[in-house]
Amino acid sequence: MKFDWTFFFQSLLTPSPAFLTGLILTIVISVVSMALALVLGTLIALMGRSRFPILRWVAGIYVWIVRGTPLLVQLMIIYLGFAAIGLFKFEDLTILGISLLAAVQAAILGLTINESAYVAEIVRAGLESVDRGQTEASMALGMRPGAAMRWIILPQAMRIIIPPLGNNFNGLMKNTSVLSIIGVSEMFLVAQAISSATFKTFEILIVAAIYYLALTTIWAFAQALIERKLNAQVGNDSAAVPVFKRVFAPRVRKQLVLEGAENA
Repeated sequence: MKFDWTFFFQSLLTPSPAFLTGLILTIVISVVSMALALVLGTLIALMGRSRFPILRWVAGIYVWIVRGTPLLVQLMIIYLGFAAIGLFKFEDLTILGISLLAAVQAAILGLTINESAYVAEIVRAGLESVDRGQTEASMALGMRPGAAMRWIILPQAMRIIIPPLGNNFNGLMKNTSVLSIIGVSEMFLVAQAISSATFKTFEILIVAAIYYLALTTIWAFAQALIERKLNAQVGNDSAAVPVFKRVFAPRVRKQLVLEGAENA
């Protein structure tokens, strides 16, 4: 069977409404899940640094369980397992005129929980990279712990947190393809449906791969710009490296991460 170039370019340049809907849903789920994971992950990281042992234990067990089990298994437990034992069943909702299907709700919750464990470790490592003397100095000046964290510690830790956090978001966007297992009509599931209807399996999967690549590349540029801005604020010479080179030169990116860690 020959490769259908006409179908390929038509699907790539003028995708069907269903494919575009799947693309938009992929982006929305990724952004919402990452935003919620940032909040939950930061909370877990702060719990892990708490002076109360019970909070540290809860945070440690949470990270251990979530990071030690596959995302696919977590999604199945959340969407099907809880309903099977009568604990909780997702129902379709309409909020502010926006319809939220049960599978989409489960997908966002599953991705949020999974990603928050990794975010927690990233935030924890970033906070611990800041010299404890900074906290002691701010406390000596009369600042409350919360204010010291917000105005002194976090701004310094952000240069360490942003690079791995951005990489995780790239991974999250690609992981949305797993959501097809619970019936979420994201880009990959739509591509599968088109494949079944047209028998153009290879062509449509290549199209889907190109769109995934486009999403992750766009974010890579955005991440590089954010890192460059943060470095410029502290006078780091690495900010002068062109964004294109930062995105497509792995050795340069690795060197910048090492320099950021050393300067933290």
